[in-house]
Amino acid sequence: MSQPTGPAFQGHAQKQPAPPPDAMEVSLTINGSRKTLHVAPWTSLLDALRLHLDLTGTKKGCDHGQCGACTVLVDGRRINSCLTLAVMAEGRTVTTIEGLASGDALHPLQEAFVEQDAFQCGYCTPGQICSAVGLLEEGHAKSDDDIRELMSGNLCRCGAYPNIVAAIRQVMDAQPAANDGGAS
Repeated sequence: MSQPTGPAFQGHAQKQPAPPPDAMEVSLTINGSRKTLHVAPWTSLLDALRLHLDLTGTKKGCDHGQCGACTVLVDGRRINSCLTLAVMAEGRTVTTIEGLASGDALHPLQEAFVEQDAFQCGYCTPGQICSAVGLLEEGHAKSDDDIRELMSGNLCRCGAYPNIVAAIRQVMDAQPAANDGGAS
């Protein structure tokens, strides 16, 4: 098969691809500390956290937004960091698993995961905990079925789901009456 010729195709084959854009500056607050990064525009938030900030608690699972291992909180909302570009987090607050504890004091969900044995291999645990923090903040879960549905984006290959639900339920039940609309 020959190459097309004629006026419509003149110069088409000689065009060179545009050079990739330079690194972009991104400023955001990570776990309470202001950070400025210089990243390629296509760098995911997950890669920025792991490769540029050495925050390796956030895991790279499927890298397609299907497993939830990379879940972090951005402005308090849970997101898949593998599907979010770092530049999209400009000026925002990002909380990773490393930012949940306060010094040596674990976050209540971290404690509950330990107490309820809500992990086996532990690979999904950071994303599960960050997602659970967001879930509780959202305040939509009222039952174990709600917890299961609202956590369905976070997969556990080991099948620790009953213990994960128990850990979330433990913390949910310990919260003030805000989850039931303030009724006593």
